[in-house]
Amino acid sequence: MDALGLPESAAASVEIRGQEPILPCRYPLAQMAASAIVAGGIAASDLWVIQGGQPQSIRVDLDAAAAGLMGFAVLRGGPPLPRALPLSELYRCGDGRWIHFHGGYPDSPHLSRGILERLDCADERNAIASATAKWESHALEDTLADAGLCAAVARTAEEWAAHPQGAALRRFGPVEVRKIAEGDPEPLPGLGRPLAGIRVLDLTRVLAGPTCARTLAEHGADVLHLASPRLPNFPAFVADTSHGKLSAHLDLDRAADIERLRELVSEADVFCEGYRPGSLGRRGFGAAELTRLRPGLIYVTVSCYGHEGPWRGRRGWEQLAQTVSGIALGHGGADHPQLVPAAACDYTTGYLAAVGVLVALARRAREGGSYHVHASLCQTAMWIERFGADALAPEKPASVELGGPPALAFDRIAPWLTESETPYGRLTHLAPVLQMSETPPRWSRPSSPLGSDPARWPARGSR
Repeated sequence: MDALGLPESAAASVEIRGQEPILPCRYPLAQMAASAIVAGGIAASDLWVIQGGQPQSIRVDLDAAAAGLMGFAVLRGGPPLPRALPLSELYRCGDGRWIHFHGGYPDSPHLSRGILERLDCADERNAIASATAKWESHALEDTLADAGLCAAVARTAEEWAAHPQGAALRRFGPVEVRKIAEGDPEPLPGLGRPLAGIRVLDLTRVLAGPTCARTLAEHGADVLHLASPRLPNFPAFVADTSHGKLSAHLDLDRAADIERLRELVSEADVFCEGYRPGSLGRRGFGAAELTRLRPGLIYVTVSCYGHEGPWRGRRGWEQLAQTVSGIALGHGGADHPQLVPAAACDYTTGYLAAVGVLVALARRAREGGSYHVHASLCQTAMWIERFGADALAPEKPASVELGGPPALAFDRIAPWLTESETPYGRLTHLAPVLQMSETPPRWSRPSSPLGSDPARWPARGSR
């Protein structure tokens, strides 16, 4: 992340407490997450200094960072965890290689149905395994991708680096900040917190994008999450990533809602999007269009496979990023690749995207301009993989099934939990992981279900 140019003078001190291994994994996942969170702290402290504050002391505990990689799994009192689908697993192909399918949302089975139709089998593990064994791995991967479906062949890190998509991403760090238009400097609001008065539109789903916007809310930003009332979601993920946000419904198939979104953009500072690559651009909400509508806008794109390369338009998920990048083989081994015991790519990508936003806001304040921030699950996976699969060597690497218990013992999670009164009831959840001396990160609004608020901005810095 050196290319981001984070000023060392912005932090009075930086401390990461604890020692790996925290999780039963060959990768130092807590250390990686903590590094991204600390970078966000330095960037937030820089914004505080720009507004006349003093450099801050920054601290992250590795246990808290590890817990943050499974935040939805430690919720108590909120929606139930999603159930695991038979299709969303690794299966062995006829050539001996493994492939990970992803069937999407349990309540919206069109992705699962499409995969099952091409496998010509029932939605049952033994049937899926038998059907998959009839296919050559890369032929199956390409067949499903051509149909807009989700699957990835397990590759080694070396194979991914040699693949055209991996090679395209190797040119970038874990997060990319590009100036895409010139403009006058915009002073920060100066309302008592690093991001107080900054307005963020959050049009993202699942975990990575929502974690980015939640992180900005920790520093005082007014975050308005917008979701379609017609699209499926994972309610437990929403509960985990909606702290500090307002949440409204907009339907972009309705002309009135399209116009309302344009009005909201005209008063925004940051626009985060995480839908299928290109889908918002085709509706007139791409980076070029919105930075003309609102010069000085920070446009954030969160994707699976990144913003360049032949796979940039493919759908993807955490599990596929781990599988394709070498992490699954590095963690579980060639005989049976396994996912790591945390949503490491999702949450860490969210933290990294937030770093990019904070850096872009500082650049906008100093030199002006509009910016495009790019982060992806695969860029994060490659960053994690570069630390090496043998950095840690637990006796028994673990994987965690969706909906199962967290991989970190509760007594190590408990010190970092807090409680909030929410529309769900009394919710037990993780507090912000980052600690800062002058402007401690906090959420000024409780987590709430999608569509709980009207689609309008509050007064700047009103909370």
